[in-house]
Amino acid sequence: MAGVISINNLSKTYASGFQALKTVDLDIHKGEIFALLGPNGAGKTTLISIICGLVTPSTGQVLVDGHDIASDYRAARSKIGLVPQELKTDNFESVWSTVSFSRGLFGKPRNPALIEDLLKRLSLWDKKDNRIMTLSGGMKRRVMIAKALSHEPTVLFLDEPTAGVDVELRRDMWAVMSGLRDNGVTIILTTHYIEEAEEMADRIGVINKGQLVLVEEKRELMRKLGKKELTLQLQQPLARLPAPLAGYPLELKADGSELVYTYDAKSQQGAIAGLMRLLAAEGVEFKDLQTKQSSLEEIFVNLVKADA
Repeated sequence: MAGVISINNLSKTYASGFQALKTVDLDIHKGEIFALLGPNGAGKTTLISIICGLVTPSTGQVLVDGHDIASDYRAARSKIGLVPQELKTDNFESVWSTVSFSRGLFGKPRNPALIEDLLKRLSLWDKKDNRIMTLSGGMKRRVMIAKALSHEPTVLFLDEPTAGVDVELRRDMWAVMSGLRDNGVTIILTTHYIEEAEEMADRIGVINKGQLVLVEEKRELMRKLGKKELTLQLQQPLARLPAPLAGYPLELKADGSELVYTYDAKSQQGAIAGLMRLLAAEGVEFKDLQTKQSSLEEIFVNLVKADA
């Protein structure tokens, strides 16, 4: 898959001596949704600001669709749409005017048909003549996306796109992002909602203390780092585990009526079969069982803790 953004040996040290980024190398693929996760102060905003040409790096190179952000800034910036977390736009302008004006800022000729299509895709067409100040927070965020897409960029940065948005509208925004990806737009998403990354992302990048801790396909990440739990509902409560079970990562819960086995997702299923045979041999019977795999949130928390 072609890399639409290529980052090599990127670092940023401010005049105060604070090192916000430490040798970041990353390729973002064309047409993917890439979620960048990290705690506050991890370096997410600095990385995005450098790619978008708002902050000068200390070392390294960034190419956007083949254009160097330093030596070919105008061409590189024209490939990027940026939706900041803060809703900054002219409250007294109409939706149509503010989106059309944003297109003109990039020297693009008037294209009413494109603006109309954009507003319809973002469910803003019936609001095209409304002043920004009359819109809800969710609609204002859609206007920000429309502005960012008005000059037809190939890459869209979304910084906390659903912050402060209710659950129903958040899912609407997820549908918008999926539609944009289907239309060939590469999306880089920062979010504090782990379920948003779990729902939307093709790949996950975790950044902490200015370093990329991990970059992995979402499914592979959850397969490799996720834990699984097998919970057995016992026929009769146990006061303690039988001695032959001591070698297994087992825990009695619910006053001894539940037996929980925790194992790596990549472990062989044969371990479970062996546990079942041993339980039968010890006369431990169960009436029901269920399995659960750890969420992306649990994986993220463990990764950040390990890097602390």
